Amino acid sequence: MYASFLSIGAYVPKKCLTNNDLEKMVDTSDEWIVQRTGIKNRHIADDDEVTSDLAYKASEVAISRAGIKKEEIDVIICATISPDYLCMPSTACIIADKLGIKNIPAFDISAACSGFVYGLNMAKAFIESKIYKNILVIGAEKLSAITDYTDRGTCILFGDGAGAAIIGSTDDKSKSILDIHISSDGKYGDLLITPAGGVKNPSSLETVENRLSFMKMKGNDVFKIAVRTLTKDVKDILAKNSLTGDDIDLFIPHQANYRIIESVRNKLKFDPNKTVLTVQKYGNTSAASIPMAMNDWYEKGKLKNGNLMLLDTFGGGFTWGSGLVYFNGK
Repeated sequence: MYASFLSIGAYVPKKCLTNNDLEKMVDTSDEWIVQRTGIKNRHIADDDEVTSDLAYKASEVAISRAGIKKEEIDVIICATISPDYLCMPSTACIIADKLGIKNIPAFDISAACSGFVYGLNMAKAFIESKIYKNILVIGAEKLSAITDYTDRGTCILFGDGAGAAIIGSTDDKSKSILDIHISSDGKYGDLLITPAGGVKNPSSLETVENRLSFMKMKGNDVFKIAVRTLTKDVKDILAKNSLTGDDIDLFIPHQANYRIIESVRNKLKFDPNKTVLTVQKYGNTSAASIPMAMNDWYEKGKLKNGNLMLLDTFGGGFTWGSGLVYFNGK
């Protein structure tokens, strides 16, 4: 019994925040943003749209494409760092209610940009141990709610959106989630952090005035570690499975920064035509990044049944992960 990637779906909010819009908000320019990040646009949820709304809409698409009934879903896993509520209920529970699904496990995981790959790893383990049959894995973020639009170093990077997938089972290894590797190193936690809101720095007038409930990042440090870590992780998972870059149909990296993606791609000597790029359209959508990119290629007809995808991600924590995944969608 193997875990199988049966479908992909996504939802992108209608409102678009362009680089020209940001020029009116902070000291920046379109040229500066594109040169350093590759980002041109990012999408922003409406004030009355929350993370579970984005996730629900992406999930509806994924469920429909998988050709299963909602009642056949055994578990919902939602990866997010921008949940509807800080502690409870979980965003996954709210998504389950919006989908009309009851009496199944539903829970959130917090692994920042690596969250979707972490969720795939859990789904793979659940299915291969024969505990569950169909799992809904979601990456969803309303990062605009935790982005400081007075900080030109971070506000240019982040956007909102959601991606979802149905993971089922197969007895055919060529249609399976072949392998997933996830890891972390907490000593770098302060390089990419939301300082307030938890029990260490509970929300207060002081934390609000100092804008500590927004994401903070030491960009140069994150960049260097990300490139090094992502490159090594891909080399390791390919070697473990006796594969090379030539065996990969699509390289789908986390869409954080074009310079990071290009640095990793060049070091690994991957074909540019096989590298999925959506960072210019959506910016960094954290846990939603990889499934949104995957969905983008699927809807363009560039992701097809039987394709071997190489996923590669890095995020706050630090967390990171890679995956070798055959696409078994229709």
